[in-house]
Formats: sequence, C-alpha cells, structure tokens
Amino acid sequence: MNQTINDLKSRRSIRKFKDKQISDEDLKTILETGTYAPTARGMQSPKIVVIQNPETIKELSKWNRSYFPVDVPEDMDPFYGAKTILIVLADSKMPTFVEDGASVLAVLVNAAHAIGVGSCWIHRARDEFSSEKGKALLKKWGIPESYEGIGHVALGYPDMESPKPLPRKEDYIHYVD
Repeated sequence: MNQTINDLKSRRSIRKFKDKQISDEDLKTILETGTYAPTARGMQSPKIVVIQNPETIKELSKWNRSYFPVDVPEDMDPFYGAKTILIVLADSKMPTFVEDGASVLAVLVNAAHAIGVGSCWIHRARDEFSSEKGKALLKKWGIPESYEGIGHVALGYPDMESPKPLPRKEDYIHYVD
C-alpha cells in the first residue's frame, strides 16, 4: 500500500506521551508540513503558535480544562502530558477561516504520525481565544485580534500502543446518480 495512504489510515490520537521533549528536527518537519495544508485560494490565513515552556503548558491546560462541558478533576490534563502544544489560529476576516484552520490541524497530526511522533487534536481553542484572556494573549503575542482559535495539537513521543480503529460505519459513503 502507498505509504501516504497507510499513514492516513493508521494515524490515531495518542493520549499518553513519554516524559521527553520532541526533537527540534521533528518539530520543524511537522510545522513546515503544516504550512502546506490546503487553504482557500492559497491565502494561508492560519497561524501556528508553538508552546514548549512547561509552565505555559500547565497554565494552558488549566485554562482549556475550564471549558469542559462537565466537571473534571483538577489534575486532569487535556493535553495528556505532551511537552509540545501547537495552537492553530486563523484570521476570521477570511470567510473560510475555520476550514483553513481545520485543514492545518489535520495536516499537522498526519505529519506527526508519518515521522513517529504522537499527536492528539484538542478542542476548545475557539472558546479560549474568544475570551478576554484569549484576546489579551493574542495582543501579547503580537497576533491581530481578528484571529480566532481553531484547535490545539498535543505532540510527543507515544508512551502507549496506538489504539485500534473503530469499525467504519456502513453508510459513511453515499453514491448519488
């Protein structure tokens, strides 16, 4: 089977990472690949924010956890102990900013898998960056306020076996004459 097809079909969300930072080379490969994600009219509206500072990740984890729809334990880490967190933002001035950002997220997780780095796409970035705290962070980071959170990617070397895929639903594909 073609390696790209195999990688796309075998990628799974990893929710347990080794206590080890990913290499700069692996990070650079994942990030560069993410910049080649399809975006409307090739406008490249998303931005990828890289966080590797443990204290910043701890604060982001607590913040992200506060948006869970149910009460979760205070020690629950929505980033699963990952040492690198990517935040994908996209410029809401573009009518396809959500789709563009989602495209980048999909490419990032697949690029990670292709080189042996585990990943998990994490939600709630939209809630975070539409808040006053989120707007203040954008300003601090020098990112225009028109950018909205699309999602996070937790990255690290897997410390678990890749989960087995769920069966594909029977009506996933629908042909029309």
